[in-house]
Amino acid sequence: MSNTRLEQFDKAVQLREDSTDLLIQIWKEYHLYSTLEFWIMVSILVVPLLILFFKIDKSKIFLIGFYGYSVHVILAYVDIYGMNAGYWHYPFQLLPSLPSLSVDASIVPVVCMLMYQWTLNHKKNYYLYAILTAGGFALVFKPLLVGLGLFKLYGKANYIYLFVGYVLILLTAKFMTNVFLWAQKRYGPSTKQY
Repeated sequence: MSNTRLEQFDKAVQLREDSTDLLIQIWKEYHLYSTLEFWIMVSILVVPLLILFFKIDKSKIFLIGFYGYSVHVILAYVDIYGMNAGYWHYPFQLLPSLPSLSVDASIVPVVCMLMYQWTLNHKKNYYLYAILTAGGFALVFKPLLVGLGLFKLYGKANYIYLFVGYVLILLTAKFMTNVFLWAQKRYGPSTKQY
């Protein structure tokens, strides 16, 4: 590998570090942790987790938890990509080094888990409700966050792209869950199937 290539890579890493340091400096300098917006983000993190604790079907907790974890991981990757590509960002964060924590780790996975649980328990069409859930996030929740100044879109990014992204995330999470259910049924010990 040439020295020029490594030098450019090191420069890119330094720029990313400088960018993160600047976000932390802004967070501290403007006391963002003392703003209403910060506390809204705290609520977006904590309240859904509390609701999930009481509402999750304990008899299917590992299945629903695996599905929710899949949503969380895929969403986190998509959010990192979107922020790094400059398509969107979160101006108010709980932790500047984890800007999408409230959305990626709580409200979206929790709502998706409860939707998945509901479709299982009521034998409803998952795909229909996944599309409706994606629409709720992309066309209602994200515009609300934009209106509150908690989310910003940049460049060509728009709500339709977000909708398609949410649909793909929910389809991928369902596919991953189904693959593991199939593997458990085929190779695992005999257990109750969902």
